[in-house]
Amino acid sequence: MQKSPLPANNGNPLDELTRWQRIKARTFLFAVGMRRRMTLGVRAMLIDGNRIFLIRHTYMPGWQLPGGGIEPGETAELSAAREVDEETGYRVIGRPKLFGFYQNLSAATNRDHVALYLCRDFEKLRDFAPNYEIAEAGWFNIDALPDQSTSGTRRRVAEVFAGAEPTATW
Repeated sequence: MQKSPLPANNGNPLDELTRWQRIKARTFLFAVGMRRRMTLGVRAMLIDGNRIFLIRHTYMPGWQLPGGGIEPGETAELSAAREVDEETGYRVIGRPKLFGFYQNLSAATNRDHVALYLCRDFEKLRDFAPNYEIAEAGWFNIDALPDQSTSGTRRRVAEVFAGAEPTATW
């Protein structure tokens, strides 16, 4: 019988540890996470030619790209697709493309990081209906973004469509 060239652990180093080592590793990583208190999120840019889909939250000002926090056990890519579905009524087809990774500096925190995914293949599942989280949503031409679009949204549009040099912060 020929041995498989793929590792049995699918690349997860925790699979190679003994039970005790796994407990110690998870305890250590949990303690580091509590001390650093970093958060990870995603934003998704739905692109239809020269139009993008923006949302306006009920709890913060400005129009912005759909997105949110990455849930435990979820990849950033899956999180981007889930947030698109939840916040827009569209479903991403295939894999969204990672565009950039940014530190999200805000009045609330300096410990948040955001991955931006570009989504050009998607399908409409349902019409958008305002809810407790999203007040408004819609398609906007990149040359006619709403006046209240956030500065981070405007910078991402310039990076994606005009070739502006990407920044390190959202």
